[in-house]
Amino acid sequence: MNINDFIVQVALPEHRVFAEEIVEEMAESAKARGTGIAKRTPEYVAGKMQEGKAVIAFHKDGTWAGFCYIETWSHGQFVANSGLIVSPKYRKAGLAKSIKEAVFALSRKLYPKAKIFGLTTGLAVMKINSDLGYEPVTYSELTQDEEFWKGCQSCVNFEILKMKERKNCMCTAMLYDPKEKKHEAAKEFAEELQKKPKLYERFMRIKQRLIEKNKGGDLKSLLLFLALINRN
Repeated sequence: MNINDFIVQVALPEHRVFAEEIVEEMAESAKARGTGIAKRTPEYVAGKMQEGKAVIAFHKDGTWAGFCYIETWSHGQFVANSGLIVSPKYRKAGLAKSIKEAVFALSRKLYPKAKIFGLTTGLAVMKINSDLGYEPVTYSELTQDEEFWKGCQSCVNFEILKMKERKNCMCTAMLYDPKEKKHEAAKEFAEELQKKPKLYERFMRIKQRLIEKNKGGDLKSLLLFLALINRN
């Protein structure tokens, strides 16, 4: 099975018949990872399809394979590509990357001036984001819209987020700013992740220790520190 076995497209209103299956798989995936997600209803997901603000993937036999949708915050100044999910039987075929690329392109088309951001604990997502031009940032550079942060309430690390006054948590924040022309930092970080995937694992261990010890630490400085270590 390879990426040529799938069709990735902007979701259409008639795809709402898959909304319940998508929501159920999102919940099961989060449960398996031991994390939480902003819970969405089938009606909410169907609404995104109706608005043309989602990307859906199908296997060539017509079976639903993956999904992701767009959310806007701070009056359209920030955009998040949320709810990325790939059906378990179609994972490890490169589909997540194709869906992320498609929803990113759709976000740029619909909201060309918006900053696109995400929070993740996954190495695979960080690699994809870096290739698209996202850069690691501090939480202060993300939207401060209260509705967005309410979505973290279902996460197992929510108490940490509260304790840190929304300045830090186990997730890594990443941001694409359309005003930045070269995104050199993102390219460098993507190369480091590609060459030495253990970099992110080390970063997460150090970050967790800092959080548990109630220390702050600047994210960009920490990432640069780890990159320098791994070049030696």
